[in-house]
Amino acid sequence: MFKYNEWAAHGKSKEKRSDCPLVTLGLVLDGSGFPKRSKVFKGNAVESKTLAEMIRELDHQSGDKNQEVLYEKTKPLIVMDAGIATEKNVSWLKNNNYRYLVVSRKRHREFSGNAVVVRKNRDYTIKAYKKINEETGEVELYCHSSQREKKEKAIMNRFTTRYEGALKKLDAGLHKKGCIKKYDKVVESIGRLKQRYSKAAKNYLVTIEKDEKSGNAVEINWEQKSSTHTESSHPGVYCLRTNEKSWDEALLWRTYTMLTDLEAVFRSLKSELGLRPVFHQKTRRVSAHLFISILAYHLVHRIRYQLKRKGICSSWSDLRKQLKGQYRITISMQCKNGEMIHVRKSTYPEPRQQRIYDVLGISRNPGRIIKKVV
Repeated sequence: MFKYNEWAAHGKSKEKRSDCPLVTLGLVLDGSGFPKRSKVFKGNAVESKTLAEMIRELDHQSGDKNQEVLYEKTKPLIVMDAGIATEKNVSWLKNNNYRYLVVSRKRHREFSGNAVVVRKNRDYTIKAYKKINEETGEVELYCHSSQREKKEKAIMNRFTTRYEGALKKLDAGLHKKGCIKKYDKVVESIGRLKQRYSKAAKNYLVTIEKDEKSGNAVEINWEQKSSTHTESSHPGVYCLRTNEKSWDEALLWRTYTMLTDLEAVFRSLKSELGLRPVFHQKTRRVSAHLFISILAYHLVHRIRYQLKRKGICSSWSDLRKQLKGQYRITISMQCKNGEMIHVRKSTYPEPRQQRIYDVLGISRNPGRIIKKVV
């Protein structure tokens, strides 16, 4: 179908652009987040179904047998999010002797008072404790984020308020002219509400009283159900699973959050670093476009890596906002003799900008002063 680009294929697009052919970029990153290997796949590749192929293709394999034996003993730890961490993929990693650290897909939530603090600052606290799953032999790390708890409670309260409001409106309509009264229709309406507000509806028990003579519903009652080991009983809790048993809670949590940090940079890669959209039609040009974008990502990550080593842990978008205040300006002045003098120079940086420049070892006033008489 796509004559000039062998990778182009229609696939699932998060941006709902099913009208455009896609290409898929696979990256292998080291523990610090730097790209080690990259490969382009067809646009209809599904991550959850092609993990084994991607690891085989992207893994660095040496022709030296001694190196291959060493690699087999020290295989890297694979970190994945919930979207790709299917049971099939986890089983493949186990069978091929890979270590892994992934988000558990199970809905069971629990937490212990013996949890240790793995991160604490002014805005939020992260506590975690680990246990061994007797069935799988895996280590399960249950983490509680105070910031995530606030967010989940706010979302749940919003859906709960809307769901109860819709039930009250439906109940009030049973005694008003022109509103739904038939029992079957009321049951159908409540079913639609449960589907619309599924996040809140699962925590409610709804009963409908029926008048057998008229066949109408006469009253709707609802009450919240007590639940255990769920999102409502343990807001802000999530579970990580791994076969790495020698690491402590803090190291496991920090390793996984590296994935979240990198995803923030990927968002910049997809936007201001120009990874997409790709307007090229030929395979070699698409390949060159992606290669340049990866180089840009490497540069961005190198900057953030240097800053982190000096205690500046801002995201890439935040760094861009901090540096936005310094400009390169041109001042034009007219002399009495009619000549125009143009002076081009950089504005002075603010203290926070000076610190960033000093850490990176670059000039606080980039570019020289240019004076031109016309």
